[in-house]
Amino acid sequence: MTDLTKLTIASARDLLNSREISAVELTEAYLGEIATAGDLNCFVTVTAERARQMAAAADEKLAREAGGPLEGIPLAVKDLFCTRDVLTTASSHILDGFTPPYESTVTANLWADGAVMLGKANCDEFAMGSSNETSYYGDVVNPWHRHGDDETRLVPGGSSGGSAAAVAARLCLGALGTDTGGSIRQPAAFTGTVGIKPTYGRCSRWGIVAFASSLDQAGPFTRTVRDAAILLKSMASHDPKDTTSVALPVPDYERAFGRPVKGLKIGIPKEYRVDGMSDEVEDLWQQGIGWLKAAGAEIVDISLPHTRYALPAYYIVAPAEASSNLARYDGVRYGLRIADDDLITEYEKTRAAGFGREVKRRVLIGTYVLSAGYYDAYYLRAQKVRALIKRDFDVVFDAGVDAILTPATPTPAFAVESMATASPIEMYLNDVFTVTANMSGLPGISVPASLTDDGLPLGLQLIGRAFDETMLFRIGRVIEDAAGFFSPERWWAS
Repeated sequence: MTDLTKLTIASARDLLNSREISAVELTEAYLGEIATAGDLNCFVTVTAERARQMAAAADEKLAREAGGPLEGIPLAVKDLFCTRDVLTTASSHILDGFTPPYESTVTANLWADGAVMLGKANCDEFAMGSSNETSYYGDVVNPWHRHGDDETRLVPGGSSGGSAAAVAARLCLGALGTDTGGSIRQPAAFTGTVGIKPTYGRCSRWGIVAFASSLDQAGPFTRTVRDAAILLKSMASHDPKDTTSVALPVPDYERAFGRPVKGLKIGIPKEYRVDGMSDEVEDLWQQGIGWLKAAGAEIVDISLPHTRYALPAYYIVAPAEASSNLARYDGVRYGLRIADDDLITEYEKTRAAGFGREVKRRVLIGTYVLSAGYYDAYYLRAQKVRALIKRDFDVVFDAGVDAILTPATPTPAFAVESMATASPIEMYLNDVFTVTANMSGLPGISVPASLTDDGLPLGLQLIGRAFDETMLFRIGRVIEDAAGFFSPERWWAS
């Protein structure tokens, strides 16, 4: 690992602007790291030549002092974002060979600000998974491992596991992910990185392969809270092409740093103490409370009474929307096609061959709950529960709470294939602390906060008011400063 790959976005930005390093040097350093990290399987596609061209163009702009906010910063992009003329698969066989003729709004914003694309990061198929084991291109492996256990490979979380693992392993300076039920915050916690799901509508969904349209939201993975603030500033925008995009100014999130948290009111929800939560996670939660108290914040107990219904309601709403969104993959317009003389049979064969088991499971569930006779009993009821979950948060924030502190995950990262024989529900429980923010549209951030006794990272989650990501960065910095920084030992390459 070179010194260049130890930089943060903030420090690399300063060195690039002062011309102490070049964008080409920085990009080559990361391409070299990617080439040695095949064991982690973080990337579906590495865009080495495009990265070199973008870096050379960045150096020209920097030489003219005309660089953008991210000029020369190398990033990875979750393979759910459409990138013009670059393979985009959503890690699914059914999108084999698909190269979009257009660019997603979020990635277009980043390239306009000067960022460099290193490649497309592996993810769970169509973002459906909590461990990054459903990808057609194979499992992503967490760069962390337990102390004294060099053999057991751990999951990085999902669905944005490739993005999270790439940041943790220092294969990029930052990465893009999407979060539908925790797919940024859970892998961030499992890999010791910072991951934020912004408020629904803060980042455009246009050009992102859809999973559940009322829940999906793009966000960044970074090594520090400051870097997350820098990256989100460039990602976020109002987009007329996305009717759910909100026409609000995007703050300069970096300005939140250095502001004290004294006097802020932090809520601790009693409903987040759940069966199966490890003692180490409970201890970390208490430690986080102590850190914020020491910084002058006021800690208050709160109740979010409908939290226990969030996970079952989510697993009705999300599959229902997925079944609708994935109906477009018919083998006729793009991607995989299993030809047959009968059109209906062609559809059936293509979808049977193109979708993996977890995607098929969710499509079947979603189709069932939307079918005649079951819509009111399942989907409509789940939407009513969703409204109650949102009201719980409104009551708490209206009472003066500035943010809510919870664990990010009930356990640290688990072994690859360790849940292969378990019920799907056991895997779904990984989202128990994160789905409420998606169901209510609120912003949530996971900040690395500790290591377990056997050396695995754990994260703390902050949930804030709608469009108040600034508050999450402000409080997250306190947790980050108290916890310190930690990185995995580099076992995946000599």
